[in-house]
Amino acid sequence: MPTEDELFAAVDALLEGEPEMPPPAERGRLREAAGVTQARLAQVLHTSTQTVKNWEVGRSEPRPPRRQAYLRLLEGWAEKYPAEPEASAMPETFTGSIAQEAPESRAVSAGEAPAAAATPAEQTTQPRPEPAARTSSALRRPTARNTAPAGGADPRFENGPLAVVDIEDGQVLAYCVGGLVLDVPAKSIPSLVDWTLKEARLGQPKLSGPGKDADPLLVLTEAALERYGLPVALTDEERLAGRIPEGHKVIKQLARAEWKLTKRGFGPWARIYRPAQGSERMCVQLCIPSWNALDTRHWGRAAQLAPAELARLLGTFASRVMTPRGSTAVTGLELMTAFHPPTRASEPDATGKRHSEHNPGSLGKDPVDCAPCEAPDGHPLLADLPRFHHRTPAEVLVEEAYDWARPLTDAECLRRNLVGIDVNMAFAAGANGLVVGLGAPTHVKNPVFDAKLPGSWLVDLSHVDLSRVKVAKDKWAELDGSLLPSPFTPKGERPTGPAWYATPTVAYAVELGYDVRPIEAYVRHDNGRYLDGWYNRLRDAYLATMADLGVGADLPPEEFLKAMDGYRQRDPQLAIVVSVIKATVKGGIGKLRERPRGEGWKPGQPWRALARPTWRPDIRAAVISRTRINMHRKIIKHAAFTGQYPVAILSDCAVYTADGPSPLDFLPYRDGKPLPGGFKLGVNPGLVKWEGTQSVLWGEGVREQFNAPELNLARYIKDGTVTDQDTGE
Repeated sequence: MPTEDELFAAVDALLEGEPEMPPPAERGRLREAAGVTQARLAQVLHTSTQTVKNWEVGRSEPRPPRRQAYLRLLEGWAEKYPAEPEASAMPETFTGSIAQEAPESRAVSAGEAPAAAATPAEQTTQPRPEPAARTSSALRRPTARNTAPAGGADPRFENGPLAVVDIEDGQVLAYCVGGLVLDVPAKSIPSLVDWTLKEARLGQPKLSGPGKDADPLLVLTEAALERYGLPVALTDEERLAGRIPEGHKVIKQLARAEWKLTKRGFGPWARIYRPAQGSERMCVQLCIPSWNALDTRHWGRAAQLAPAELARLLGTFASRVMTPRGSTAVTGLELMTAFHPPTRASEPDATGKRHSEHNPGSLGKDPVDCAPCEAPDGHPLLADLPRFHHRTPAEVLVEEAYDWARPLTDAECLRRNLVGIDVNMAFAAGANGLVVGLGAPTHVKNPVFDAKLPGSWLVDLSHVDLSRVKVAKDKWAELDGSLLPSPFTPKGERPTGPAWYATPTVAYAVELGYDVRPIEAYVRHDNGRYLDGWYNRLRDAYLATMADLGVGADLPPEEFLKAMDGYRQRDPQLAIVVSVIKATVKGGIGKLRERPRGEGWKPGQPWRALARPTWRPDIRAAVISRTRINMHRKIIKHAAFTGQYPVAILSDCAVYTADGPSPLDFLPYRDGKPLPGGFKLGVNPGLVKWEGTQSVLWGEGVREQFNAPELNLARYIKDGTVTDQDTGE
């Protein structure tokens, strides 16, 4: 046991404590009074200029051994350059009020990173920060869990959802959103994971009540990969496998430290975890751009950005959509689950204990079988079919986007231009308010069609005649049906007999004024608007980012077209965010019917995706069906009012002939108001924008050159480039 003298000595030392540092503003004043630059001071103390700047704005405090040297220097300067009375340290009462001030009302000093509580819009509309102030995460101490500060930010994730890890002058730095830079003490991947979970304060709050907080994301630059013993690029064999070998030294380091990898292994999007203890998750995700984690089709040149810029780009997407979880398709699917987790905590039982139970409105935690007609070729449900059997429309549900074109009429050939219009976020708009099945299908013979019941219906729609359709209540229109695509098939061909359709397609036949008599159906009585939260999140992200790029909602048509002209050049990084948001929509819908991806799969055998409750081809079919029907409805309204018909449609792009080069040369606006139910120019999902204009002579010349009278000109309307490969030559 220590003696009384030893205890008193220890207590006295504790009472004395470390000498206090001058206030941040005083540090800067003393340095300036001495005529020393921040760069010179950083050189003397063997640190970076940004670290000195951070000390002087109060974002961080120096640590030993620099603390003692810095304090000695400041004390020496204080003797030489004493403060004027009015410039002395602030009274305690004033500093106390600053400490209690809400983050959003706190003034940001020059060079200081924006407050963590800044909204996503504020983060992206502010001028791009200079190389940010660096702080030592070791000095940050967690506050009470689930206690948000006055600004609304979660204190557990005060440094944002992610960080880009890079090496600068031999130091490991983590570039966070808002311009913040953290010093990283970790010398290996296992210690980097430990640091991230214990000190970095990275992550993102859950999007729904029963959901889970997003795991922190670390993006490793090439320099960081070299520092931590990982290859800068994957070999061809590793790229094909999607991961580095199990025997790699870094994987062995993780195993020795009792960290685990998910089944995908250590690849471009690696997840490193330990089994959760209670409600505490212990998981960190890595993103490795040089391993092609950021697909250039959607992320453009993001992988080549400087660390701070990449952190801004990824942080903007994370704050507006969610922290990326992998490819845009994976992220799109994970976003659906984030709004409707499969389980939730039950009410307390008699002992006060809660249990996991099904979360109403979700797809549940167990996969359900699709209907045989909804199963893609090779599915286990079709294992008994002959090997080379080709299923007819009466055997398989084919709900796909439009790929249709027709020859131009003589009158259309006399017009000068082909003008393409494109529906904004078409598949997102198709998901908006859509009722989809949540559980397994029920097979019904000779059912009465119910437009409110999601499912797949075997029905003959060959009697629907597009030359006479209902365009409003008790109002019919006479049209030239030969110039219109059928709404019931992707190629626009008129059905010749019974075929399987999703509910929105059959409902549209009824809307056009025709009776339907299904032969059989697979319906889902357990249903709901599963995609509403997903749609709203992506819509808001898209509109906010487009507004930052100068394209606001509700602009008059002329102003909208002007705002869209060159919007990507106003901020190329935000333009990438727009591209990724769109890809997240399409990829998420496509992932609902993910096909086999190698792994030795053979037809008739299950593949990995079938084990997911989110493998739901019926939901994908319903969204695509509704998207195609939305397009056709606008085409019918436009044709009935103007007598103009599209010459080509590709997915969400339609091409019309016009005398002028602008969409306003054929869209029927009156006093700035569009045709009700027709095409409307605007940025909102479901409205249209200008896609491109080419001459009619170009279109006819291309078709003649490739001997393809019905070549889909919508595919090339944007830039007019057509290759032999595109036409199958």
